[in-house]
Amino acid sequence: MEINAFLKNFADILDDTDAALITQETVFRDLDEWNSLTALSLIAMADEEYDVKLTGDDIKSSNSLQDIFEIIKNKA
Repeated sequence: MEINAFLKNFADILDDTDAALITQETVFRDLDEWNSLTALSLIAMADEEYDVKLTGDDIKSSNSLQDIFEIIKNKA
């Protein structure tokens, strides 16, 4: 699993955010598009792409996309 593929998958669930702005340091909660629906899309993406059950607590305990990536990688 590579961070760049994860970042692309994350950018794909966003409609209005330029993919070039999505980096591993991105604080996803600071994105204008971040809301509960986006969180559900992230959970679905983790399940579909990585066969990982990401939880709300996993998201709450994370700040950056790197944090989310590490959780997914450790659960895979």
